[in-house]
Amino acid sequence: MTRFAVLKFPGSNCDQDCIHAIGELDGAEADYVWHKDTSLAGFDAVVAPGGFSYGDYLRCGAIARFSPIMAAVKEFAAAGGRVIGICNGFQILCEAGLLPGALVRNRDLHFVCEHVHVRVETPDSPFTRNIRAGSVLKIPVAHGEGCYFADEAALLDLRTRRQILLRYCDERGRSTGVANPNGSLDNIAGICNRERNVFGLMPHPERACDPALGSVDGKSIFEAILA
Repeated sequence: MTRFAVLKFPGSNCDQDCIHAIGELDGAEADYVWHKDTSLAGFDAVVAPGGFSYGDYLRCGAIARFSPIMAAVKEFAAAGGRVIGICNGFQILCEAGLLPGALVRNRDLHFVCEHVHVRVETPDSPFTRNIRAGSVLKIPVAHGEGCYFADEAALLDLRTRRQILLRYCDERGRSTGVANPNGSLDNIAGICNRERNVFGLMPHPERACDPALGSVDGKSIFEAILA
């Protein structure tokens, strides 16, 4: 049984969705871990969920990075543990230095909440290993600060090391400006670290794990972690 720790910060609001989605998978179970806890002992994977940690004061994720649990997350990741940050969780991982770059205000300065399409760019990671390169997934987004930004040197490094796992695209897999919901550089929707065990993405795979929600494409990401 693979045990997932779902972090819970003040203002998290997608933690319950993650618990439910993971709990429906064969061979997986998920439990909450409060942000003031200091240990991840007994867990096989960590999920930093979406929401508005600490009310998004200062910057999204800027205060959450100092929560006691984040020291344990850094140790967990350094030991090779699998960590996935979704939406606000992605922002927290960037603020904590576990992933390069930053998430800034959306291109049109509006909150975006809709289904989008993302193309799987790199299948050789623990988060995409069962998904064919070029596959198009339909997954919803819900964010106001989801525009990925990094300097040219960092972007070149991401491309060279094949750390870009997901790019925004249209339903036919074409990565265009129109298909980009927030203005992210290079249409980036999700990246991993150099060691490939930490993954951050803005779309919400936990909200695409049930036919009633309009897509089950997000399930493949959690299933890849289990593989």
